[in-house]
Amino acid sequence: MNIYVGNLSWNTTDDELHELFAPYGAVDSAKVIMDRETGRSRGFGFVEMSDNSAAQSAIDSLNDSQLGGRSLRVNEAKPRTNSGGGGRGRY
Repeated sequence: MNIYVGNLSWNTTDDELHELFAPYGAVDSAKVIMDRETGRSRGFGFVEMSDNSAAQSAIDSLNDSQLGGRSLRVNEAKPRTNSGGGGRGRY
């Protein structure tokens, strides 16, 4: 299951995100999303866990928990919808 983690501190690292979820089960990946231009955190990330029951337990336990002085938003990640890029349309 892919898990969305929002309201992260700007200083949160991939390793910290991994450590946060590790007590609930095997973490396949943990990634804080960074801004391509500035290299700074965008304040959210994703964690992948292959065991869905462990992932659900992590979501239930960690949603509204504190990390770096911030209250986390943790829920199942919604698949991206391909909306066509959102660029300028042709006239």
